[in-house]
Amino acid sequence: MSKLTPMLKQYFEIKEKYPEAILFFRMGDFYEMFFEDAVKVAPLLEITLTSRSKYHNQDIPMCGVPYHSVEPYIAKLIKAGLKVAVCDQIEDPRTAKGIVARKVTRVVTPGMVISPEIEDPKSPLYLAALTAKDKEQFGLAVLEVSTGDFILTEINGEQALISELSRLAPAETLISENAPGDLADLLKEMSLYHTVFEEAAFEYSRARSVLINHFGEYALAGFGVEDMPLGLTAAGAALLYAEENQEQNLEHVDRLRCYRLQEYMVLDEIARRNLELFTNLRDNSRPGSLVSLIDLTVTAMGSRKLREWISYPLRNRTQIAERHESVEMLALDGLRRSDLREILNGVYDLERLTGRISLNRANPRDLITLKESLRRLPQIKSLLLELNEGQLRDFGWKLDELTDIADLIEKALNDNPPLTLKDGGVIRPGYNPELDELISIMSDGKGWIARMEAEERDRTNISSLKVGFNKVFGYYIEVTRSNLDQVPDNYIRRQTLTNAERFITPELKEWESKVLSAEEKRVILEQKFFEELRQDLMAYVSRLRETADLIAEIDALASLAEAAIKYDYVRPELLDEDRIEIVDGRHPVIERSLPQGAFVPNDIILDNESNQILIITGPNMAGKSTILRQVALIVLLNQIGSFVPANQAMLGIVDRIFTRIGASDDLTRGRSTFMIEMNETAQILNQATSKSLVILDEIGRGTSTFDGLSIAWAVVEFMHELEGHGVRTLFATHYHELVELAKTRSRVKNYNVSVKQWRDEIIFLRKLIPGGTSHSYGLAVARLAGLPSEILDRAAEILENLEREEIDLSGLPRPVRSNSGRNQDIDQLSLFTKLEEGLADEIQRLDPDTMTPLEALQKLAELKKMIQ
Repeated sequence: MSKLTPMLKQYFEIKEKYPEAILFFRMGDFYEMFFEDAVKVAPLLEITLTSRSKYHNQDIPMCGVPYHSVEPYIAKLIKAGLKVAVCDQIEDPRTAKGIVARKVTRVVTPGMVISPEIEDPKSPLYLAALTAKDKEQFGLAVLEVSTGDFILTEINGEQALISELSRLAPAETLISENAPGDLADLLKEMSLYHTVFEEAAFEYSRARSVLINHFGEYALAGFGVEDMPLGLTAAGAALLYAEENQEQNLEHVDRLRCYRLQEYMVLDEIARRNLELFTNLRDNSRPGSLVSLIDLTVTAMGSRKLREWISYPLRNRTQIAERHESVEMLALDGLRRSDLREILNGVYDLERLTGRISLNRANPRDLITLKESLRRLPQIKSLLLELNEGQLRDFGWKLDELTDIADLIEKALNDNPPLTLKDGGVIRPGYNPELDELISIMSDGKGWIARMEAEERDRTNISSLKVGFNKVFGYYIEVTRSNLDQVPDNYIRRQTLTNAERFITPELKEWESKVLSAEEKRVILEQKFFEELRQDLMAYVSRLRETADLIAEIDALASLAEAAIKYDYVRPELLDEDRIEIVDGRHPVIERSLPQGAFVPNDIILDNESNQILIITGPNMAGKSTILRQVALIVLLNQIGSFVPANQAMLGIVDRIFTRIGASDDLTRGRSTFMIEMNETAQILNQATSKSLVILDEIGRGTSTFDGLSIAWAVVEFMHELEGHGVRTLFATHYHELVELAKTRSRVKNYNVSVKQWRDEIIFLRKLIPGGTSHSYGLAVARLAGLPSEILDRAAEILENLEREEIDLSGLPRPVRSNSGRNQDIDQLSLFTKLEEGLADEIQRLDPDTMTPLEALQKLAELKKMIQ
């Protein structure tokens, strides 16, 4: 059995504390991984798996990565769902006695990422903590470690929890060891990475103590979070987990904000997906989404702010109007907007730079980037203060120029420092006399030797005297034998050669010591000064964060103004009533994918009085779904404070947008298309209010014709009578029978997307016009799709039979009677036969007046045989 070396003993002691993490063990210029860790990560990182010495007579598997480029490797492992414990050397190996002291300086998990190589600059990366009082009451806290954003809320109902978790999409969610099993199952079902954290962290008293220790008792009280005990408990657990994994206090987490869901429009996962807010439905990527179109921000923090606005549209009329006013100011003042965006374009991610400073992860270039960004703030402030009034001028007054921070960095650092401290050249000349001397020695070493040689020749009158260097003796003075009698007394003999002797002097050895150690001393001294600077900057973290948040808002507003001009949007009029009136509305994304002027705009009026439910009919490909989505997107854009794609828009505040558009089987959860369709419809029926907007596209198509029609009919009736006043609904359907609802329901109106038919072809006009349609043009669309002619001919024959049947005003299909006396669906009897036509012809030919009773009985027997 191999003896346990000091290094292995140290490794095992540290690894034992982090059994679930991959341990990156710093050894010189590399982070090494051993044993199972090495075997697991080598193929993931695409690095060579080797071995080192032996343990229990077996080779020790190992692999390693350079310390200066470790972050991309950590990023790969985090994306693979692994945790990484980074173990650093905490003392200088040159001065260490025995094994170098090491400790884990940070644990990187999916929710604890602060490295630019891992972060998406345009998206937040949240660590969430979740606690539950029962199955209906939840506390949720979310911490963005890289920026310091920290929020909490309380949620009633599992469905609302699912909606909020999907909206936040946390990278990692903490739950307690004793959390209900269905909570972990819920997170797994939502494909959310979760970590089980110690139960004690989720105790209210412990959580509150953690928050008080961090913020102070008075500050915590000032945040107004104590009336949310479940949320506060979750926040304490999240902060404790983050501080334990970062192995330090998170100074940049300097505030805690509570929010209430009723302050914002509700957008569940289904609505965000169907409206393609952040990803498209085609391949789930960003291009083709709403955010890809209107995100014209020029800073990373502005992009994240705009994404937050889209996720959380406002419901407060005053706040919406305030954003509209700011967007209008910038839209109308093109020169100011252009200047502002040009200046903002040079501002880097102040939020995440501040986070890296707070966590001692900022490098020299980070600080230079910070300085260059801060130098632009006075120009931004000046541009905003030139405005006469409004939110933007208020931002100008609030904006801290932070010139003292920029000056501090400029005084200390060179303008173009290296990425790492070990390369030297970080600290500016003149910052410290001792450092300047070291730099002078390094840069002027040969010149000093030449000057000393010349001075010694003059002093001794030995013209052949020279100063040399070798690795054995270092610097020396060499004198030929013929001149030895002129050697001064202060020369100390070190080596005798055949024709000369070599000497040293105290001055030369002092210089030698300086030259040989100057670079090393310079690096040590620069590291000291840099760490002192970074520590000094910690005092400014709160001011930096406040400024970063203002810059993010200014950039987001300027982006919306740029979009308004670029895409020809208009400022909507905010209404106090529950009304949606849009003149020449357009789909913001689809119109940009078409040639200019090709998109056909449409008008919409929705209210709770006479135009509450619009039944929209028309063929496939006519544009029904586009109209539905564009109305929802216009409403959403309005409530984030944006202008909208229309010629005119008058909009009341909407509390929630529901969508039921399309579906596919979810085999992994055992749910069919129809089941998904019904689940989504049930959520709408159970949660919609008179202030909601409901978008329904093809309810009931996942089942048989009459079942689907019956369900769709009943859904419309329910929406019309919901809570006694109904809900604003756009309902696109192929069930043309639904147009009959307008005859019996006062707030139902029929519209259709017009087409023109020319022989066997149709022309899509894309225009929404009043009135229903009884023709789906399905065969014409099938012809456009290229179906074979024999299939189209047979389909036309079948269609002729089907169109003979009708539905009555009660919404029920007319039954026919079978020979067994049971009701059967019409399509089951008439789809492929001419039975009814044959019976009708026979009966029409009968003349009862000329038939004897016996003949009548015989004919009745014949007719009976026909239907047996």
